[in-house]
Amino acid sequence: MNKNLFKISPGFEDIMPAEYRELVHDGPYGKNLGVSDLGTFKELLEEHPLCAGCGLALSLRLILASLPNPEDTIIVGSTGCSSLAFPQVGVHNIHSLFGNQNAVASGLKRALKLRFPEKTKDVVAIAGDGATADIGLDMVMHSWFRRENIATIMLDNEAYANTGGQESGMSPQGTVLYMAPKGKKFPKISLPEIAREVGCAYVAVGSPAQPRPLEKMVRRTILVAREIGPTYLQVFCPCPTNYKFKPQETVAKIKQREKEGTFQTREYITLEAQKLLTKLEEGKK
Repeated sequence: MNKNLFKISPGFEDIMPAEYRELVHDGPYGKNLGVSDLGTFKELLEEHPLCAGCGLALSLRLILASLPNPEDTIIVGSTGCSSLAFPQVGVHNIHSLFGNQNAVASGLKRALKLRFPEKTKDVVAIAGDGATADIGLDMVMHSWFRRENIATIMLDNEAYANTGGQESGMSPQGTVLYMAPKGKKFPKISLPEIAREVGCAYVAVGSPAQPRPLEKMVRRTILVAREIGPTYLQVFCPCPTNYKFKPQETVAKIKQREKEGTFQTREYITLEAQKLLTKLEEGKK
């Protein structure tokens, strides 16, 4: 990618916010950085509009720090809490209509293959549970059926948090929210298992409570999609605002759910994907 695409135009340096100038000058491009380097570079403006303690914001920071090729990565997002933060990240991104992210990502990936046949361009659809498992499920599933070379990452906060706390398909059964006062009537959708059964080459479930394993999952999700076919990563990122816990308790809530058995970190890897990952990860050592 030509870095001039995101440089500040001459004459505007003095009037642009300091945070944005830092995002341009201290971004992650070409530095081979990772989660352990967080704090030494700029991946997201600090004054983003997401709530204090937002598990989604923490997850997004870790995902951005884990991209194997940020300078040639395009994120396709959708309506939801994450869409409030995407304009403030240091990576090319597109905002699609609610639930359309995988359709847009599919077309974009095909176009990039034609336009840049000799270059690696990673396309990653990142959206919440509403856009991935509910409103956008048909687009998501059909991108998997077609074996598109795109990675899909769900930011699973188990609610339509941006619009008042309605239940989503990913809300646990019995969950009481502002707009689900009698509790959800059916179980949480088993989307990782669905993704595995319909042919995703790599499927994983992780959380920001384990940054290093999550970094590995993000990289695997993108690298396998690049070479083999569709992949899916589900990131559990609970919402303190709608689930009524203190902002500083987000990581503790994840660990509590894991201890209770209502959240489980896991991976499903096809034989073809495992061969690729073994080759790539052994080569990196």
